[in-house]
Amino acid sequence: MQQRTRPGGRGAGPRGSSPRGQNGSPRGTQRAGGRAPSRPMLARRAVATGGAALRTRAPQPRRFTSRAVLLSLVLLVLLLAYAYPVRVYLAQQAEIQALEASQQLQAAKVADMEARARKWDDPEYVISQARQRLHMVLPGEKPYIVVDPANRTETDPAELPGAPKPPRPWYGKLWSSVEAADKQ
Repeated sequence: MQQRTRPGGRGAGPRGSSPRGQNGSPRGTQRAGGRAPSRPMLARRAVATGGAALRTRAPQPRRFTSRAVLLSLVLLVLLLAYAYPVRVYLAQQAEIQALEASQQLQAAKVADMEARARKWDDPEYVISQARQRLHMVLPGEKPYIVVDPANRTETDPAELPGAPKPPRPWYGKLWSSVEAADKQ
């Protein structure tokens, strides 16, 4: 016959060495009938009418523990707390990049204007510009102006600068004052 073992892994030992009383129950816990209290009842499987045991499902663990919910709430609060400063930081970085690009464009314009200003220090450039823009010539030269008939446009003598303008009717003056007021 096999010897029973206790949950701790030790054997039950000889019969007389037990801490139980004479009738097998632990000392001081004897019942009126002389029997020891039985083990707590475990949940038993329900038996089907056919004699086979029904399978029961094991209890499913909860998906979210209170710690997990608390941790997710803390992370959500931190995310919301940092969202606005990060947005401000990104907006400032974009503004800095735009200002740096504008500064480079302005530096290129300044370099171009400095180069154009240095050209005016050269007397040959001044003479060429005077000939082109003002139709001036040096003493002893004869100027020639070529008139291209393809570019010739008919102009109204009233539209020439310095020509007297014809008088306008009163309603034309009124309408021009309304248009002038609308532009401002």
